Amino acid sequence: MSVVKRPSPKAKWYIPGILTGLKITIKHMLFNLASRKDMITVQYPEEKFQYSDRFKGNHILTVKKDGSLRCTACMLCATHCPAECISITAAEHDDPEVEKYPISYEIDILRCVFCGYCEEACPVDAIRMGPEHQTAAPAGDNFIYDITKLAYRAENKGGVLSKVDDQERHKRGL
Repeated sequence: MSVVKRPSPKAKWYIPGILTGLKITIKHMLFNLASRKDMITVQYPEEKFQYSDRFKGNHILTVKKDGSLRCTACMLCATHCPAECISITAAEHDDPEVEKYPISYEIDILRCVFCGYCEEACPVDAIRMGPEHQTAAPAGDNFIYDITKLAYRAENKGGVLSKVDDQERHKRGL
């Protein structure tokens, strides 16, 4: 059995609700003005917030010790991406031990939801989510990251080395 309560005459008026909301807002504003040292505010361009090591920011393509890309163009990252923002074009490699490699690897950062599924799906530690989180550009075309932007940008200082060791993989037969 459901009981329907009729609204009280006081509930029909919007003014008491508005005044209550204004009272709470003014109370918080005065409290913050009185105790400025307790406020958690970062003066952004001069100070930067330090995120933890587990923070997932912009993507990074890792490189081998010789400077070549770690990516084997297996397409697992693009397959697992829920936003479908990764596009890879593969080509045959000259070295007979290497099956294929990416000639084009692009991520549309505006479509990316930064979920980290690409990082989890990669079997060779080729893509990671790095600590960088500031992405500013004057036009939308600058948000499509290619191999140069992902692997060899200046912040990476020539590329981030992969944690996977090639000699160890060959010993295990992988």
